[in-house]
Amino acid sequence: MTPQGEPLIRLDGVRKVFFTDEVETHALSDIDLEIQRGEFVSIAGPSGCGKSTLLSILGLLDSPTEGEYWLNGRPVNRLPLGERSRIRNREIGFIFQAFHLIADLTVFENVELPLTYRGMSSAERKKRVQEALERVGMAHRIKHYPSQLSGGQQQRVAVARALVGNPSIFLADEPTGNLDSRNGEAVMELLRELHHDGTTICMVTHDPRYARYAERTVHLFDGHIVEEASGVDCVARAQLHPGFCFLQMYTLL
Repeated sequence: MTPQGEPLIRLDGVRKVFFTDEVETHALSDIDLEIQRGEFVSIAGPSGCGKSTLLSILGLLDSPTEGEYWLNGRPVNRLPLGERSRIRNREIGFIFQAFHLIADLTVFENVELPLTYRGMSSAERKKRVQEALERVGMAHRIKHYPSQLSGGQQQRVAVARALVGNPSIFLADEPTGNLDSRNGEAVMELLRELHHDGTTICMVTHDPRYARYAERTVHLFDGHIVEEASGVDCVARAQLHPGFCFLQMYTLL
């Protein structure tokens, strides 16, 4: 377990309410959460429980209705949009279920893209992209386009794009959701290697097979944190119930 200290992320009393003319939807309620530097945390729960909303707030793509969010010891939920964008570019790496690679850019250009907003020299960008692609085993595909890659290869490129800027934290939204089991395991092994090298990871997943890679799993239900458990505990619970998945787990809480 990562030694305790000043948390990289801290949420205090975070609530998120979506308003329409007739309805208030309470997506998150009274969320208190800390993520330590170097920790690997998974977020689990059924569809509609608030996982994506929580990840959007952590990624500064959305703001809480109430509560405070500290990143690297700094309150960030009330910053201007421009400063939030700068922090996202420099401190947060995103990995998506659908990869979100740009079809008409090469592998190199996709990975380089986040660096082009930093005023970095071409030589430094090239060096960083090469190192990131080597780290995920995709340097030999540097001139290929996404359509020429398998799903597992595309996700590896997406991981390289996330790590090229040396972010403080990776936010992974169902990173194995569009992959078969073999490629899913390969991507999770890659994330485990990055975690062992000191990367902080927060991952949304429904699959208990992949929860074992995390040190801690935070369970959401109806916008509330209802339970926290180690990754080992989650797998043990799943094994007690053949075919068990996180969606079924929440019907028992």
